[in-house]
Amino acid sequence: MDTVVYLATDEGVVTLRRKSDGSLEEVGRGPKGWAVQGIAVDPATPNRILAGTRGDGVWVSEDFGTSWTKPCYGKRGPGKVRCVTIDPHNPNRVYAGGEPIDVFVSEDMCKTWQRMDSPWEVPFVSTVTYPGTGVEPHVRDITVSPTDPDTIYIALQVGYMLKTTDGGETWKLLNENLDCDVHTIVIDPKNSDKVMVATGGGDSRKHLTSGRALYLSQDGGSSWNGTAMQIEQEYSVPLAMHPTNPDVLFSAVAHGNPNMWRGEAGADSHMIRTRDGGATWQAVDRGRENMSRRYPEGIAFDEGHPDRMFTGYRTGEIFVSEDAGDSWSLSSASVTHIADMRAVPA
Repeated sequence: MDTVVYLATDEGVVTLRRKSDGSLEEVGRGPKGWAVQGIAVDPATPNRILAGTRGDGVWVSEDFGTSWTKPCYGKRGPGKVRCVTIDPHNPNRVYAGGEPIDVFVSEDMCKTWQRMDSPWEVPFVSTVTYPGTGVEPHVRDITVSPTDPDTIYIALQVGYMLKTTDGGETWKLLNENLDCDVHTIVIDPKNSDKVMVATGGGDSRKHLTSGRALYLSQDGGSSWNGTAMQIEQEYSVPLAMHPTNPDVLFSAVAHGNPNMWRGEAGADSHMIRTRDGGATWQAVDRGRENMSRRYPEGIAFDEGHPDRMFTGYRTGEIFVSEDAGDSWSLSSASVTHIADMRAVPA
């Protein structure tokens, strides 16, 4: 059993297969003509990869990314997709988050879709605006509780979070002491009330919250506290949990935001790790010391090899660790414009 790495890029999903010598070889790319921001894989079916395109809904490959189809072709469904999530309780149920803010659900692996209007019943949602140009307010992440399929969290770019406990009938805004720019949501499988998020840190830079890049809730999102406060950087996107030990998590942090990294200082980034569920964090940059000016967009564990992990930079570099982040090595593979990544046994 070895590893396949899926990369969401501006040129579709790139599939890399790990060879016997540890190198990564490109074996697939698609769907052609579409940028992909978010991907999803059911670990039980690693050959099936879902790609959320920036304009043509969700595409599916059943052969490790070699060929692609759009199952709902000609039918109503999501358009510009920013994230896609497979329900861990039902592998045929898929959620897609859109731009502008939209949530769709499919019960038949993307063949048909139903739009969830209920998030817009939260009055705050209609007030969310995006400060940049060329991008609208959007759904950045959707995460289903590992213990209850009716409990779902939605991350809104610069719009905090929404939570439902009734399968999407009603939603609650989660914004107490939380940065408004939520990027990624992770839930502890052993304690579903324990939720951690990675944020853009804009409210920290404005001194509007007590946290920085990462926030932790012990009560299902009702209240939040900053974690990784030992780390000075206040921006984060990736947040990944070890497949067999939920107390071990990784993130990548930087100073400022992507628009600010164009200056001489760069991102001043670090890969960071906690081994105690978020109580303390340390930088784990061995083998990546010369990469601080750039920022890793994705982190992925291989569940078939729990200590094997990958991190990818938008500039193309892919680093590999075989010891759960203690050390890193640069892969010979290079794939530009990486936005998301997954690693699966194959």
